[in-house]
Amino acid sequence: MSKRLRPHYMDKSSTQTLRQGLEEYYAVNPNVTDPRELPPEFAKILRAHDVSHVVLGCDTDMYDEIKLLPLGFWTSNFKFSDYLRTNRDPAIKPAIDIMYDDLVKEHGVLWLYASILAVLPRLLPSVIVMWFKTRKERKYYPFLDYEPLFDISLLEIRQEFDLLPFIK
Repeated sequence: MSKRLRPHYMDKSSTQTLRQGLEEYYAVNPNVTDPRELPPEFAKILRAHDVSHVVLGCDTDMYDEIKLLPLGFWTSNFKFSDYLRTNRDPAIKPAIDIMYDDLVKEHGVLWLYASILAVLPRLLPSVIVMWFKTRKERKYYPFLDYEPLFDISLLEIRQEFDLLPFIK
């Protein structure tokens, strides 16, 4: 994580609403493309990714970006197969490309791949633990249909979908 203050949405017990947490996410991450400025046909998937950062209490550093992928697939109703299908959809693929382009624009390609390699040894044990914790029957949070959660506190969302064990 950068040397800035830890955002409130990352606090495991945050009582911010999802809407407030998402506003804070955009405020503390000015280099992230704001989906409200994009065409609606693919802004929804980009915003869903940002909502996942907030719901799962993840930062935008490389460790949390990589952690967010499997954790999102294992705790939301958006699975890896949905990602593959979405990635082939020409109307939506630009949103996925924007997320990649944001990282490259901010840091460069060399940094991107070097930082992925640097965090993998530290991340892999956590991913294995997350996988075991998500194997039990669970209620999945809605990845694309997040709007009904906007005015609910992050703590309530995390409790309802049993997400607290994954947030530090």
